[in-house]
Amino acid sequence: VLLALSFHNADHGFRCPNRRAIRRWVHDLTLQHDKKDGDLSVIFCTDEYLLKMNQDHLQHDYYTDIITFDYSEGLEISGDLFVSVDRVRDNAKQSNVLFFNELIRVIAHGHLHLIGYKDKRKADQAEMRSQEDRWIAIFKNYSA
Repeated sequence: VLLALSFHNADHGFRCPNRRAIRRWVHDLTLQHDKKDGDLSVIFCTDEYLLKMNQDHLQHDYYTDIITFDYSEGLEISGDLFVSVDRVRDNAKQSNVLFFNELIRVIAHGHLHLIGYKDKRKADQAEMRSQEDRWIAIFKNYSA
């Protein structure tokens, strides 16, 4: 059973390219970590929408590129990934990378959280970044 990965829009009209490839890639990311597919949604929104969610749900008063809500149970990975298209675009410009590559990084980041990776401590941040880089490189095999 392939991951039930769906794409939605909250308050942004963004249409995600390469959705079929992203679904296969996320499915394989899940399997590589000995987990099972559950329901996963990627919801695209604006900076303002995600800022309000950050304030309301996490008591954080700053912009972010993604907020992950984890509904996983046992080995089954489920959750909602709220992605600010505005923030991804700005981060891509600042990092001098393609928008789509930054989008893939952010989706990987959220999914890695669902799998169990953390990013509060320096060592955890380094491991998270290493996993993101690894999975961004792997994605190139899906989009060819």
